[in-house]
Amino acid sequence: MKESSNKVIVGALLGISGLLMAISTLLIGQDVSLQRVLDFYLLDSVMSSQYASLLAGFTFLGMAIIAMLSIKKRKYQGVLSAFLLVISIVPLLTLLDSSRWIADLGGFPAIGSGQGIIKYFALLALAIHFLYAEKMTIRQQQWVQLFPVVLVLLWIGGMKFTEIEAQGIEDLVRSSPLMSWMYHLWSVQTASNLIGIYDLIALGLLVLSVYFQRVLWLGILMAGAVMLTTQTFLFTWPPALSSDTVLSSGGQFLIKDLWFVANLVLFTCLAIKQSKQAQLRD
Repeated sequence: MKESSNKVIVGALLGISGLLMAISTLLIGQDVSLQRVLDFYLLDSVMSSQYASLLAGFTFLGMAIIAMLSIKKRKYQGVLSAFLLVISIVPLLTLLDSSRWIADLGGFPAIGSGQGIIKYFALLALAIHFLYAEKMTIRQQQWVQLFPVVLVLLWIGGMKFTEIEAQGIEDLVRSSPLMSWMYHLWSVQTASNLIGIYDLIALGLLVLSVYFQRVLWLGILMAGAVMLTTQTFLFTWPPALSSDTVLSSGGQFLIKDLWFVANLVLFTCLAIKQSKQAQLRD
C-alpha cells in the first residue's frame, strides 16, 4: 500500500465520518451524551446541550473539511491534528466518570456510553501520527495505531461473553443478512460468545503481526471485517438512521468504526514499510 494511497483513504474516512457526525449532531439539537459531557466538566449551568450540539457539530464539520483538504496538501495535517485532539480528548476524559463503566462486570465500559467513548482513542492515535510520526520509529508508530484497535476488540470482544452484551447486540445481529443465520444454529448467548472469540482471535493476530509478518493480512482482514460489518448495520438496523438527523445516536456509534479502519490502513502501510526495510538490511 503506497503512502499516497494511504493518505487518500485516511482523509476520505475522516471526511465522510466527520461530515455524517456533523450533520446528525447539528440536527439532533439535544443529546444525552453531550449533556453528560457538560455535566462532567461542570458546564451544565453555562451551556445548554443545544449549544453544545452546535459546537460539536461544527467541530466535526471542521474536521471533515480539513481532512479532505489534507489529502492533497500536507500543510493541513497540523490543523487536522488540532481538531482530532480536541474531538478525542474532551470525551475521553469523561471516562473518569463512574457512569461510563459497569462496576458489576469488573469495569467494562457501559454499552452505548463507555463503549462509544473508547472509540475516540482511534482519533487520538491518528492525531499522534500526524504530529509525531517523523520523530517515532516505524515500530512505535505501529503500536500507536494498533492500540485503539486492540483496545476496542479486547473490551467489546470481552463483553460478548456477558449476558448484557449478548442481549444488547441481538437486534443488530438479527437485522443483518450477514449474521442473522447464527441464531438459527445457536442461542443468543452462544452466538455472542462466538463473535467474542472471533474478536479476540483478530486481536491476537494483529499483535503477532507486529513481529511475524506472515499473519499480517489474516489479522488485518479479520479485524477489518469487524469494522466493516459494523457499517452494514447502518443499512440493516432501522434505528441506526433517522429521517430527521440522518444518523441516530446509534448510527453515530456505528459510524465511529470508520476511524478504526483508518488506524488499520496506517498500521498496514507501516507494517509493509517495516518489512521492506528489514529486507534491505538482510
